[in-house]
Amino acid sequence: MEYHKPKPLKIGDTIGIIAPSGVIKNKEGIERGIKRLKDMGFNIKLSPKLYENKNYLAGDDKIRASEVNSFFADNEVDCILCARGGYGAIRLLDLLDYELIKNNPKLFCGYSDITALSVMFLKHANLITYSSPMLCGDFGREGLNAFTINTFIEVLSGKALEQNIQGDVSISISGIAWGGNLTTIASLCGRDFIPDKKFIFLIEDINEPVYKIDRVLEMLYGIKDFRENIVGLVSGDFTGEDNLTVLDEVLTDYTNKLNIPLWHGLKLGHGDEKITFGVGSQCKIESNKIYF
Repeated sequence: MEYHKPKPLKIGDTIGIIAPSGVIKNKEGIERGIKRLKDMGFNIKLSPKLYENKNYLAGDDKIRASEVNSFFADNEVDCILCARGGYGAIRLLDLLDYELIKNNPKLFCGYSDITALSVMFLKHANLITYSSPMLCGDFGREGLNAFTINTFIEVLSGKALEQNIQGDVSISISGIAWGGNLTTIASLCGRDFIPDKKFIFLIEDINEPVYKIDRVLEMLYGIKDFRENIVGLVSGDFTGEDNLTVLDEVLTDYTNKLNIPLWHGLKLGHGDEKITFGVGSQCKIESNKIYF
């Protein structure tokens, strides 16, 4: 099975902005992010439903799913950037047109709750998407993080990325890069979402106690295809974690049980600095460097 890699981003392209998850409360951040993207040379197309509100969601499920489908179908849009995460993407999974998405491959970007869409697009539309900064909290923050924004532009423009990580320097592995927000991925249990190829599992999370991280890892361990296809685990940021020492023990025990290597220190997660990587892209780890 071949995955579809969208056309690289270039200056003058149109970035479509949608909100498939949580309700948007920070309009100032949205407006600031739009201005910055325009200043970088991109055109912007806003979802007309961007500020819909249904409790903690950015509108009714059918509205949010329709926006995802319509932005993939829209020939004017070159890249889809999610406004924010939060919660709600998992509610859309049975309302999305995966065949339409497969036939209209384009850059799709976001992280956190958006991980649910990235993982399902890879599995059911063969589409490589991008774990990346989002409009409101990254492009729209008061002070831009240069590493985060520059890496986003470089990776989406087609440049390779390499990062230092910490682990056993003598181990080398390769596979597709797969993962993102750990608890969001675990929420997909019961669905068909594990990749068919050997993968390096990249994980991050926020404000989750160690025992919950332990629980969701065990949920994934119970899936035969997960156990058979994972070849390594790379830990990103666990922001707000209550005990990083115990977390390290949990991850070490887990990878020992799977008989796979473990690395730490990837700039992935809810911190100020975050990489952009292709979910489903080729990945290699060698001499404590990860290459995308």
